[in-house]
Amino acid sequence: MPDRTVLDGLKGGLIVSCQANPDSPLRDPYIISRLALAAEKGGAVGLRVQGLEDVEAVRAVTALPIIGLTKTDRDDTEVYITPTAAEGVRLAELGAQIVALDATSRPRPEALAEMFAAIHAAGALVMGDISTLDEARAAYDQGADIVSTTLSGYTPYSRQLAGPDWELMQELHGAGLTFVAEGRLNSPADAAQSMQLGASFVVVGSAITRPDVITGWFKQALRN
Repeated sequence: MPDRTVLDGLKGGLIVSCQANPDSPLRDPYIISRLALAAEKGGAVGLRVQGLEDVEAVRAVTALPIIGLTKTDRDDTEVYITPTAAEGVRLAELGAQIVALDATSRPRPEALAEMFAAIHAAGALVMGDISTLDEARAAYDQGADIVSTTLSGYTPYSRQLAGPDWELMQELHGAGLTFVAEGRLNSPADAAQSMQLGASFVVVGSAITRPDVITGWFKQALRN
């Protein structure tokens, strides 16, 4: 069975998402592993890593907890983040203590409860990436260990915002649901605000590990 004490070790801390898009100059498992080590040196308590090769490379250089995921385009569903149990199981086998997957209400190739059970059997916890309060409740009802606000704004029925979904965080906290804050947290102030709104821990990606995106922010600011 998965070790739930992993979540206790992450509580109150910063998880750094170390990912690079296919067209990024950083798109290499070795480089991702270096980003992970830099995040660890800076004080991250965990890492969110996309892709089997990247999870394997990061696990080889650090003992920090890994939240693993895949991103897979499929013709039969809009679900993109770890859409199948087989991918989740493989992430667990490669050393991810937590597997993140799309737990939205959109049509999917496999039932969530069955996916959760398979990942648990492989020894990993499940993080359900959600976009609404109702999805968070449903994810917990079906066996998720924790939920994250990752997909707010990425489903057509969720709030379409330029910044973090503070209202969703307030809703989750008000409903007594444990949650992770993730998505468009672009400053230390955003991370701190998330904790004040009740987040168990915070995941930050682009603002730390995507220099091409950050450069674009500065470029745009100079044009304004």
